[in-house]
Amino acid sequence: MPFHSLADVHALLGQLPAPDQTALAGAEARNGQLTKPPGALGRLEKLAIWMAGWQGTDKPRAANPQIVIFAGNHGVTAKGVSAFPAEVTVQMVANFAHGGAAINQLAKAFGAKLDVHALDLDRPTADFTEAPAMTEAEVVAALQSGYEAVDPQADLFVAGEMGIGNTTAAAAIATALFGGVGWAGRGTGVDDEGLRRKEAAVAAGLERHKALLADPLQVLRCLGGREIAAMTGAILGARMARVPVILDGFIATAAAAVLEKVAPGALDHCIAGHQSAEGAHARLLERLGKEPLLSLGLRLGEGSGAALAIGVVQGAVACHSGMATFAEAGVAAG
Repeated sequence: MPFHSLADVHALLGQLPAPDQTALAGAEARNGQLTKPPGALGRLEKLAIWMAGWQGTDKPRAANPQIVIFAGNHGVTAKGVSAFPAEVTVQMVANFAHGGAAINQLAKAFGAKLDVHALDLDRPTADFTEAPAMTEAEVVAALQSGYEAVDPQADLFVAGEMGIGNTTAAAAIATALFGGVGWAGRGTGVDDEGLRRKEAAVAAGLERHKALLADPLQVLRCLGGREIAAMTGAILGARMARVPVILDGFIATAAAAVLEKVAPGALDHCIAGHQSAEGAHARLLERLGKEPLLSLGLRLGEGSGAALAIGVVQGAVACHSGMATFAEAGVAAG
């Protein structure tokens, strides 16, 4: 559906589909009949049933995952908030295209289709300490780009990102949505002085835009980036297409949090793929009530932690949908 304004996005968030209750009940019943002791597969059982509800079948699948990386550049990098220059975003997009990045290898490992969407890399967002990061037209265009990137035939979706400076934008979004301090972390590895610059940029951005920040979509416009808004749009698009989502790290989770703050329950189709090494990620997941599947000290971005978690979900649905029931196997149920 085309978005003409943020009001259109607000309206769509009032029309979110729910999981299929018949499929959930069927998956619960099937799980109780499989050739294993009750609860023996632990969280894998809950994952498979969750997948069933969104896919509308008691035998869910995860053979056709999709990963989309969104890339954008940030004007706030002028404040010295990153250890890397902005041109690295363009260079990494080229690396994705040539198959040389970590996410390319993980996508191949788990049979995922990988798409890359570069969003106006020659036109960074405004420095949010001085002006809104995006106009309404710009943020709506980014949301639309993400919304349309989701393949409705995918049975699992991951949104990843590349954008020098985007941990600063994510920290500003998290601060505006949830309050408190300490959301800024070291990102790509800034030193103590760089961390202080990030914290100062976040504080300045919130002060400049404080009159608008009661609306989470205005938080995204004023403090975010094109790739962050695109991830927000993609997660919304996946919900409307009933495609389950695995959330990646701090930046992707901040993008998702915008939806949850507008419409509680908007992330019911999402699970947290991992807890990253970025300090505030665990805190953000806790605020959203999401327990991560993995915790491996990752801090790469690109959707890499969520891509790894695809394998966990694939294992869950393989067991649930492929195992025999006690009746089928001729095994006494005990």
